[in-house]
Amino acid sequence: MNAELEKKYTRWEWRTIIALMIGYALFYFVRKNLSMAIPAMEEQLGISKVQLGIFMTLNGVIYGASRFVNGYLVDHFSRRKIMSLGLLLSCIVNLVIAFSPMMNGVMHLLDAEGKATLGFVYLIGSLWLVNGYLQGMGVPPCVSLLSHWIRPSELPTKQAIWNTSHSVGAGLVVLLCGFILKKFGYSAWNMCFIIPAAIALVGVPVIFFGVKDDPTEVGLPPIEKMDDADALMQEEKPISKALHNRILSKMVFRNPVIWIIALANFCMNVIRGTILDWGGTFLVQDKGMDISIAGTVIGSCELIGGILGMLVSGWVTDRFFAHKAHRTCLVCMVLTTICFTLFWGCTGTVATIVFLLLSAFFIYGPQALYGTCASMQSTKYAAGTGNGIIGILGYLSTFVSGIWFGHVASSALGWERVYIYTIVFGVIGSLIIALIWKQPADGVAKVQKIIEEYSDL
Repeated sequence: MNAELEKKYTRWEWRTIIALMIGYALFYFVRKNLSMAIPAMEEQLGISKVQLGIFMTLNGVIYGASRFVNGYLVDHFSRRKIMSLGLLLSCIVNLVIAFSPMMNGVMHLLDAEGKATLGFVYLIGSLWLVNGYLQGMGVPPCVSLLSHWIRPSELPTKQAIWNTSHSVGAGLVVLLCGFILKKFGYSAWNMCFIIPAAIALVGVPVIFFGVKDDPTEVGLPPIEKMDDADALMQEEKPISKALHNRILSKMVFRNPVIWIIALANFCMNVIRGTILDWGGTFLVQDKGMDISIAGTVIGSCELIGGILGMLVSGWVTDRFFAHKAHRTCLVCMVLTTICFTLFWGCTGTVATIVFLLLSAFFIYGPQALYGTCASMQSTKYAAGTGNGIIGILGYLSTFVSGIWFGHVASSALGWERVYIYTIVFGVIGSLIIALIWKQPADGVAKVQKIIEEYSDL
């Protein structure tokens, strides 16, 4: 390949990865802030765990549906515009939530004691549903852009690098909110929405101006031609709408591998949701930790366990499993289940923290790589839709980790039963992903066969 062309491609590839990392990390600033605000909102506003669990569950369902809808849209429209718009609107929604008590004179939101009325619960819940849809405008553009800019043979490692943005964003916002509540008290719960939203607004221009939808926009050839001298000389034949729909049908909707990945992703998200959404709460209420320490632990789960887990899993996939990300996912699911079991049985503070961090370290392997699996199996032609499928099933898991676990934790069964159920989902998820152990690394050969077979469409 021409050295100048390769240099230009490398520069744009890493510009895209870095811009998407910054942008998506800031999506988490206006998404995971609620999990740390929960204890404060519970105490200050009198909102129950069940009600808060309903918020998280419905938000997750809407988020999953949004990922499916936007997964389809990004395969047809501008990815950077969809992503930047989603982040802008999500920041606005968070600011509305923060200032909603000021509307008490217009609507009956707080009672005489300053506790939330049912109307306030409905208002916050509705706004968080809207935020759930807007958050679903983050991942699909990213995975589609990455599949357009990164060679398939390098996708596990480089998409894992991008995936660390989840942990960076969530970890930083958890630490930030923990600091706010420690310094200013639970009465400052609304600052957990104002400050993260103000910071996240920086990501809007980074995404809009820092990213291009496709290498051809900057004079580069499609990524699949970069290493083929003969292909570089050939004119790119556009894919017709009919052929694209055929690819979507065979590579996504009628592809059993995508559905197996989606079911395994459902189980993985039950574990991840338990740790990240309820972690700050059960460390305080069940393990007896101070709120600031609990916030530091959950933040460390993201920043230490998550980042290292993603980077190591991507490297292991390319180094030892010949780019077969689903094999790494199986190993990580098994190890996560073991570590969470040990966390459940711990009584000492140090051991409790260590095994929760290890649980996060291993769960972030599948969290990073299930999307990579979907992208590689559906290829760049349908990566958005493929990830949309695993997204909607993955976030249906909030029915379990949100409403159900919130109810179980509030009942006589308590957190002990939540831990047991989480472990069971770890076992089931491991068995499901084991079904595709022998599957090829990607679907490139299959999609090329479809293109050749239906070239007349």
